[in-house]
Amino acid sequence: MAEPSLQGKLIEFKGATLGVMIASLRDTDAVRLADGLHMMLGGMPDFFAGEPAILDFAQLASVPERVDWTAILSLLRRYQVQPIGVRRLPEHLVEGARRAGLAVLSGDELSAERPLGAPQAMPQTPPPPPPPVAAPAPVEPPPAAAAPAPAPEFEQAAVAPTLIVDRPLRSGQQVYAKGGDLVLLAGMSPGSEIIADGSIHCYGPLRGRALAGARGDTSARIFSTNFGPELVSIAGVYRTFERGIPQSVGGRSAQVRLTGTDNLHTLEIIALQSS
Repeated sequence: MAEPSLQGKLIEFKGATLGVMIASLRDTDAVRLADGLHMMLGGMPDFFAGEPAILDFAQLASVPERVDWTAILSLLRRYQVQPIGVRRLPEHLVEGARRAGLAVLSGDELSAERPLGAPQAMPQTPPPPPPPVAAPAPVEPPPAAAAPAPAPEFEQAAVAPTLIVDRPLRSGQQVYAKGGDLVLLAGMSPGSEIIADGSIHCYGPLRGRALAGARGDTSARIFSTNFGPELVSIAGVYRTFERGIPQSVGGRSAQVRLTGTDNLHTLEIIALQSS
């Protein structure tokens, strides 16, 4: 009996535009990276939900002689990050990255400033010019008529999603606002944890751990009408309060923000004036 013929191609390659996260590493020591990730993400094992990532080494504080790729990749996969490549890696570390199964990209192949999942602009062929037409005879408007002002043009900005939680968070509960801001209407108890890629707005007691700008947004802030957390963090810069909340902000309306430059950020906690 003759075997049935195969219909179509067994494999086919097509171009695609993928949303890839950029992970900028300032250190290659797996132990220090583990401590930093734990403090920033609260030890949540499924924080990133299997998202692909490119490891960027442009901001390394010091260049090591070698990198323990097995330890770094294992650490990132523990948080459900799937490293698929590296860029801006020192030349003597490239071969080790390739042996670890990572693609080596040039610095210009991906843009860290492009929002996650945003489509890349594709070059377009300009349309052919229209055929020439005879210009109509000019017509003068009546003296009393005024030319209308051109309508203003506005760029439509992408609106990030906002997660609103209207119930109080109890000890042990966690809430993560992926890709946007988090609004708590009823506050949180000690031992609970809130995480947002954007800013955090808490209109009740802020008593647990609050981590804003979880994916590196240094412009994110934390706002609270009753400030008293165990830990606050913005873009990985954190502060704990084992010695108590400063009297100037304890139990009051306050905001947390980052000040300084990209190389040296400082966490600032200031009271908000009440009317």
